[in-house]
Amino acid sequence: MSDIRIHRRMDVRIFRLLLNICNRYLRSESNNISVHITSSFYSTAPQQSAFTPTSLSPKKNVFGQGKSAFLNKDVAKSSNTALNTATLDAASLSGAADSTSSLVEDYVKSRGGNRVIRKVLIANNGMAATKSILSMRQWAYMEFGDEHAIQFVAMATPEDLKANAQFVRLADSFVEVPGGKNLNNYANVEVITRIAKEQGVDAVWPGWGHASENPKLPNTLNEMGIKFIGPTGPVMSVLGDKIAANILAQTAKVPSIPWSGSFGGPDDGPLQANLNAEGTIPDEIFKKGLVTSADEAVEAANKIGWENGIMIKASEGGGGKGIRFVDNEADLRNAFVQVTNEVVGSPIFLMQLCKNARHIEVQIVGDQHGNAVALNGRDCSTQRRFQKIFEEGPPIIVPKETFREMELAAQRLTQNIGYQGAGTVEYLYNAADNKFFFLELNPRLQVEHPVTEGITDVNLPATQLQVAMGIPLYNIPQVRRLYGKADAYGNDPIDFLEERYRDIDTHVIAARITAENPDEGFKPTSGSIERIKFQSTPNVWGYFSVGSNGGIHEFADSQFGHLFAKGPNREEARKALVLALKEMEVRGDIRNSVEYLVKLLETDAFKQNTIDTSWLDGIIKEKSVTVDLKSDLVVLGAAVFKAFEHVRTATEEVKEAFSKGQVSTSGIPGINSFNIEVAYADTKYPFQVERISQDVYRFTLDGNTIDVEVTLTAEGALLATFGGETHRIIGMDEPLGLRLSMDGNTILM
Repeated sequence: MSDIRIHRRMDVRIFRLLLNICNRYLRSESNNISVHITSSFYSTAPQQSAFTPTSLSPKKNVFGQGKSAFLNKDVAKSSNTALNTATLDAASLSGAADSTSSLVEDYVKSRGGNRVIRKVLIANNGMAATKSILSMRQWAYMEFGDEHAIQFVAMATPEDLKANAQFVRLADSFVEVPGGKNLNNYANVEVITRIAKEQGVDAVWPGWGHASENPKLPNTLNEMGIKFIGPTGPVMSVLGDKIAANILAQTAKVPSIPWSGSFGGPDDGPLQANLNAEGTIPDEIFKKGLVTSADEAVEAANKIGWENGIMIKASEGGGGKGIRFVDNEADLRNAFVQVTNEVVGSPIFLMQLCKNARHIEVQIVGDQHGNAVALNGRDCSTQRRFQKIFEEGPPIIVPKETFREMELAAQRLTQNIGYQGAGTVEYLYNAADNKFFFLELNPRLQVEHPVTEGITDVNLPATQLQVAMGIPLYNIPQVRRLYGKADAYGNDPIDFLEERYRDIDTHVIAARITAENPDEGFKPTSGSIERIKFQSTPNVWGYFSVGSNGGIHEFADSQFGHLFAKGPNREEARKALVLALKEMEVRGDIRNSVEYLVKLLETDAFKQNTIDTSWLDGIIKEKSVTVDLKSDLVVLGAAVFKAFEHVRTATEEVKEAFSKGQVSTSGIPGINSFNIEVAYADTKYPFQVERISQDVYRFTLDGNTIDVEVTLTAEGALLATFGGETHRIIGMDEPLGLRLSMDGNTILM
């Protein structure tokens, strides 16, 4: 007897239909199969894996042995696929399921699309997977009245399951994949494509990071007849190379900063080329933009000019890798060797440093019909070692007409290369002379895309999905509303190069919440998370990749949350974000940067919007922004926590002794009068503590006395009132000492 276990989350009506189908199938005399169906009915309890391989690594092609990972039976030899269809294809179900399926199909046809997508594999984890499912579910409910009109299959490693990852609970089903580094799972194209086939999905959403910019993924899926929600493989490939991307940008008349492919002189006109039949830049033109030796690098740098400094970059680098700043020949020669070793095999190029530059982005979307829309943009100038910290939009530092030129240049580039899906054209902008220069086109959705959603009211993951369905951009209702069309469901074309969208009357600022320690150069941390306290308001919202009793594992991205605040102007949005961060609380083993973010938002430079891409690195180097509490407040807060814990522990010991029949009362005096010691900043503070009532503690140190009223909240925090103020205290004893959280500020004692 075959034993098939299907673990899924479904609503009651689908469950009953599926059970009836299975029962009818089981009554067949020719089948002797035991079917077990487990449904969680939208509960938040962790699900079981629909596919749990016993072993898998990139080196072992376990997926390719001719078996269905889902059914654990030989696909090629199976002559009866009725059960396969009944369990895996929601369209085969009748009643309510058919009705929803018909709604999706009718919508696609009415909007001019050519592909119905009902089931999507989320080939990502963390923030990306969480946000994508939430956004597309929201769109499905608003459009069809059924948030499960589109089904989502997630991939989950053992580490994600153990960490109680939010996206696993959100998905309709999930496939457990090998743990460890992402080459075993989310960046493994073979794993992703095999799961896509086994699960019978219509499309794959790649997110950001992992395999999202690997051309092999869209190419392989295309061969399989599965839609990749993003650009085609050849376009992704050429954009993934920064040299080729610069050449394409110059061809589309997008301004470029002097670089090794165009020195800015009168006789070296910019390199230009269109994609050939293979979807690449002609090799002879491509080679003119790179440097292959330290000597060539020095020659190119001399032509570019050393005045502002030189950036040497690996074309295939990213995330701060394969990039160096130099301002002299000796450093350039050393940097060439470093960059070459850091991103092995990558072409190398040079570009002039744009001093005092802002990092400005234009959010673009291209469709299959040659249309390209620019959905405003973002200012991502607050960066730490090329990693974004804050993002905001619209980028008000850029004059409106100049920003319009940025948008049009981005649209021309998008159309020239036949780009499909959501992407970001990034620029360096110099506010002093109002000039902008092409940086790169990211062929994916970016982490900060909700900023654009907040100012345009366009759901970007849902827009990606509709573009993948073949729907023209001018037929997408939210895009039509942005362009002020009276009939959101009309079909009249929009000339995105000529027409303008409505005025943006909202400002949004975002803050990335990361498991990093600001006291140690933002070193990533991992560990459990007991609780995240965050209260959304009409002006503040957020997304978190973990929930209560979850955690950040060693292979996870350090970002586990993203907060967004909006207002009628930048200052109102800033204030709303500051308040939200001050009220936010993360309890657990990890360190986080929340308090540091508040300090940054309250600097004069940020308030006055005079920052540039080097601003934050300068602050960190000079340590001009720190999170400090007065030492006497920290010491007393630690004393309160230790005293409360002493009373609780001593009381439990006395109760336990009484429960065992021991009648000694010798331990009772120690509950009300005792000594504690607090060590902080290389100094020891011996306190004498007296309980003068159940909730009032008297602390004496060197003859000085203070009374503190202590109240334990339901969530385990202490409210300590003294000196006319109430302070919120949370403590946790660790091997290295006491970690104290006081009024939202974390101190390791």
